[in-house]
Amino acid sequence: MLAVITVVAVATFFTRALPFVLFKSAEPPELLSVIEKKLPPMILLLLVLYCLKDTQWFQFPYGVPELFTIIVIIVLHVWKRNAMLSIFAGTCLYMLLVQYDVFSNIFL
Repeated sequence: MLAVITVVAVATFFTRALPFVLFKSAEPPELLSVIEKKLPPMILLLLVLYCLKDTQWFQFPYGVPELFTIIVIIVLHVWKRNAMLSIFAGTCLYMLLVQYDVFSNIFL
């Protein structure tokens, strides 16, 4: 067990220290800057698509809680520009909508 912990600790240290060693005297390559700027939104888009993949659009409740939550998250993020607030508020709102079946009276 100690050997495994040591190997993991050394590997973690080297992966954290490697960028400082490689780029201490020069600017990072342009490709790395592009990836740094474009990757987070692409990952979030994939996460949203993954979360919506099992939504039943043609069965009750027709994806209304998901769509309502997405709209609220977009408005909240444009208004406050705080990703953590958007994520936590969206998660809480969606859980409340689903657990308390808020949209059941609309379609019945």
